[in-house]
Amino acid sequence: MISELTPLVIGDLKLKVPIIQGGMGVRVSTSSLAAAVANCGGGGTIASVGLPPDTPENRSDVPASSKKYLRIEIKRARELSPKGVIGVNIMVALSNYEDMVRTSVEEGADYIISGAGLPMSLPEYVDKGSNIKLIPLISSARGAAVIFKTWKKRYNRFPDAMVIEGPLSGGHIAGHTIEQLRDNRDIRLLEDSFREFIAYIREIETEYKIKIPVLAAGGIFDGKDIAKFLRMGANGVQMGSRFVATCECSVSENYKQLYLRAGANDTVYIKSPVGMPARVIKTKFVEAVLRGEKKPISCNYRCLRTCDPAASHFCIAKALIDAAEGDIDNAVVFAGANVSRITEIVTVKELIDGLVKETVGELNRIPG
Repeated sequence: MISELTPLVIGDLKLKVPIIQGGMGVRVSTSSLAAAVANCGGGGTIASVGLPPDTPENRSDVPASSKKYLRIEIKRARELSPKGVIGVNIMVALSNYEDMVRTSVEEGADYIISGAGLPMSLPEYVDKGSNIKLIPLISSARGAAVIFKTWKKRYNRFPDAMVIEGPLSGGHIAGHTIEQLRDNRDIRLLEDSFREFIAYIREIETEYKIKIPVLAAGGIFDGKDIAKFLRMGANGVQMGSRFVATCECSVSENYKQLYLRAGANDTVYIKSPVGMPARVIKTKFVEAVLRGEKKPISCNYRCLRTCDPAASHFCIAKALIDAAEGDIDNAVVFAGANVSRITEIVTVKELIDGLVKETVGELNRIPG
């Protein structure tokens, strides 16, 4: 019988609770949420995308304002959680990717989680003397292999940990086409991908005599899910959607209430300007997008490398900003497949305490 969970250890970082809160943009995973998670012993993650307030001054120089407000958020998180583990999520697809990485390093973030593309050049932007942990987020063993081989050849280093995310996640989904997701065809569930992934990681660990902590993500909802992946060999999990419905999450009350109202059939897939499919909750805006309506785009900065404003039907940044600010009718709201199971808003401490209790209970249960 166990009474507590095994901590998640990433190099010299030790998380008492093996849960990393996912980096959800825009302005969903900010300092208030990240610090609350860190204070409970987990990993608190700030999403680097879309942090500056939407003002003419900030729009006039997006790279500069992005760096400024990322610094502000990291400093705030440190003030709220001086001893906690604070990281940053940075999408590879960002045009200012290098700036966001370098800023996170300069501000002393504990880790960077990087996905929405393979972070092939991530180590290049990190000073050799930095102790920041680099954690790629991928969707398959194949993606992991590409990163391992590339990083070894170019930089003679390995990831400090890795997150493998399945197709039940909210927001952008890698590894599947929108047609596959909509038709529920040829879907690689997290369990299947994880088995291949963990087998590959074990080979790498044996070959190079290293330890690579692994985290499962995408559809992780409760202690039963956490225990399942811990038994499969995971060292921890990353969770996103459940942290939206917490008191410390900085999004509007309208955003949180949309989560509470969402039914089992209220999430759909859209084609995002990022170049990937995304799972979202149906809103008036989303329904218009699905009908093929083109929304006016006023863009003075191409925030995503993969976005072509002339060809895009809407601006994902503006739609996500409107979501965070509570203008739900004009918003895109990301959510995981299990959002309909969220029924109340709780504190981060209540959520994490409950998840830990459920996980311990499940691990102590004799299967059968």
